[in-house]
Amino acid sequence: MTQATSISRASIPQTSVSDTLKNAVTAAVLTAILTIPVLGLQLKLDGYKVVLEPHWRPVWIAVGLVFLFQLCKPFLLRARSAVKLPSVPAMGARQQRSAIWVLLVVGLVFPFFGSRGAVDVATLALIYVILGLGLNIVVGYAGLLDLGYVGFYAVGGYTYALLNQYFGLTFWECLPLSAGLAATFGFILGFPVLRLRGDYLAIVTLGFGEIIRLLLNNLTSLTGGPDGVSGIPKPTVFGIEMARSASVEGAKTFHDLIGIPYAGQHMVIWLYLLALLLVGFTLFVTSRLIRMPMGRAWEALREDEIACRSLGLNPTRIKLSAFTLGASFAGLAGAFFAARQGLVNPESFTFIESALILAVVVLGGMGSQLGVILAAILLTILPEVARDFAEYRMLIFGLVMVLMMMWRPQGLLPASRPHVELPR
Repeated sequence: MTQATSISRASIPQTSVSDTLKNAVTAAVLTAILTIPVLGLQLKLDGYKVVLEPHWRPVWIAVGLVFLFQLCKPFLLRARSAVKLPSVPAMGARQQRSAIWVLLVVGLVFPFFGSRGAVDVATLALIYVILGLGLNIVVGYAGLLDLGYVGFYAVGGYTYALLNQYFGLTFWECLPLSAGLAATFGFILGFPVLRLRGDYLAIVTLGFGEIIRLLLNNLTSLTGGPDGVSGIPKPTVFGIEMARSASVEGAKTFHDLIGIPYAGQHMVIWLYLLALLLVGFTLFVTSRLIRMPMGRAWEALREDEIACRSLGLNPTRIKLSAFTLGASFAGLAGAFFAARQGLVNPESFTFIESALILAVVVLGGMGSQLGVILAAILLTILPEVARDFAEYRMLIFGLVMVLMMMWRPQGLLPASRPHVELPR
């Protein structure tokens, strides 16, 4: 034990006070150079002129934090060997499935006791759960880095919006069509990326997401351009509207049929329960897929494509199936998002959304359904709680991701796969 401790201490580089101070000053100067154009100078409209307004407080905060961190870095490295970071207990596959069932039961009861604002935020969290579970197929199981996943999300949202606007189709008619059209786009995207891996694959998918957004922005006659499509109707309950009054004369609304007074919270609860139903459907399908030969093929492709090919598996079909199925769930989420918002425009589908969905998968644990659910809930609810720090949201978000990669790089709850151990 003493020998191991001495070896670990010897592996820590010993730096002098002057070198530590020099490194801290250098890092602080570089931080100032990088943060002044971003945080220190902000554009402000003064009448008809655009002027630069200095804001030095965030710059000094960033410089001071970096300087203090670099100054205390040698002491932190020495304390790292003595201090053990808290560890998250490992959960088996059966325990994770039980936890998912508990979350679904709690989610089913929650809207009848939570406030209207809390239920609305929870509905948004469920949308990100669907997106995270869909992207988990592509990134977590198949090991294909997709940075343009928001493009399929946009296809699903605009499919419902345009089909309702031009052809009068309802939400339930457009829901499978949105999933099918998004899956078609995923299948088309799969062809040019069949031979690509790693960074090259990420760049191609990133370009796809931006192409979709720019097309939606420029096809003004069809998509409404930057204004988007508004007036999208809410989902009905088996054809019965949940509004104060029916749009068709003589028809009954949901509260008239049941005989209860109308309340605006009814629609919020209905949208939440519908999102929970879609989450349950997504969980059911994805959990079945990963147990089928297709799911095993995704894992084989992720581990080693050459070995996968040598086993007689076709990587082309495996990649196409992952992109197609992952995109279909993004189409479901997009159609529900359009119905919930009542409005879609290209600014709802920027690259930040793709990065956030990818962060949900990485933070939760690639290939872990329970981890993705918990990460989606955390990354959706925490910004709503800390609204006072809205300016520094992305800065805090990046810092949390860096700390997570240092503390637990495998994610909050890594996937638990069945394995066999031979006796020694």
